Amino acid sequence: MHRYYPAILERGEASYGVSFPDLPGCVGVDDTPDGALRTAAEALSFHISGMAEDGAAIPDPTPIEAVVPDPGIDAVCVTVLPAIPAS
Repeated sequence: MHRYYPAILERGEASYGVSFPDLPGCVGVDDTPDGALRTAAEALSFHISGMAEDGAAIPDPTPIEAVVPDPGIDAVCVTVLPAIPAS
């Protein structure tokens, strides 16, 4: 079963970044929006796998309509990326 986590894509001065409100510290960065989303998907999978290996509780995803970017972030879009929970 897939879980879909909201992701915030933001434009920086020299690159794009993607962060996950439900998973602080889990980010993807690249020179292009597509690249940032790709690296974020990889980071999400790695992050969730690490939490599962450590026995940490994996948070339920926040519904996308409830996501509010931090003030001061020039959010380009809010989307969702799938994470496959470890079996």
